[in-house]
Parts: sequence; structure tokens; C-alpha cells
Amino acid sequence: MKVNQTAVLSPTLLADSEQLGQRIARLRTARRMKQFEAALRAGLSRNTAYRIEHGDPGVAMGQILRYLDAIAPGCNLKQLLNESDPALISQHLREKTQRVRGMTAAELKELEF
Repeated sequence: MKVNQTAVLSPTLLADSEQLGQRIARLRTARRMKQFEAALRAGLSRNTAYRIEHGDPGVAMGQILRYLDAIAPGCNLKQLLNESDPALISQHLREKTQRVRGMTAAELKELEF
């Protein structure tokens, strides 16, 4: 009998599954790879790749590991969870150094007390 993993897992484990999927998706985008390319390299369907990246707990661990290896060969789960991949570090720095525009006169006047 098929078991719906979403229904039987605790909220904490569901959150962990979603976090894993988000980190894999973030790694894929940091490596500038499209989802269908990663799925093709891993020998998975695009639907399975979508389910992995959205934290579906019903996806087999072997499929998750194949998808991870297709995105970043040699990367393991520990490196993924620590976000120690150079592409992730570079992406984090790019996001951190965003320009801030000056406030307009109207916005400054709005802040006056």
C-alpha cells in the first residue's frame, strides 16, 4: 500500500524536507543550471526534480543524491547543508552587496516628525 509521506510526517520533519529542497534548488541556481538540465543529467523526470526542490518527502533518497550529484559532482549532503559550495558562497556575496538608492525628497519629508 502506498503511504502519503506528507500526511504521516511530523511538522518538524516536513520543514526539514522543505529546507533540503530549498537548498538543492539554491545550489542549482547558484550553478546557473536549469531544472530540466539537472533532471536530464540525473536521469530523472522534470516532475521529480520539481518534487525534490519543493521538499516532497515521498521522493527516494537515491533520487535526491543523484540529482545533487548532477548539479554539483562530488558534493555531498554535509556540504550542501553547510552551504560550503563555492557557487553558493559567491551567490551569497552577490546578494549581500546590493546597491541602495537614495531617498527622494518626498520620502524624506514623510519621515520627518
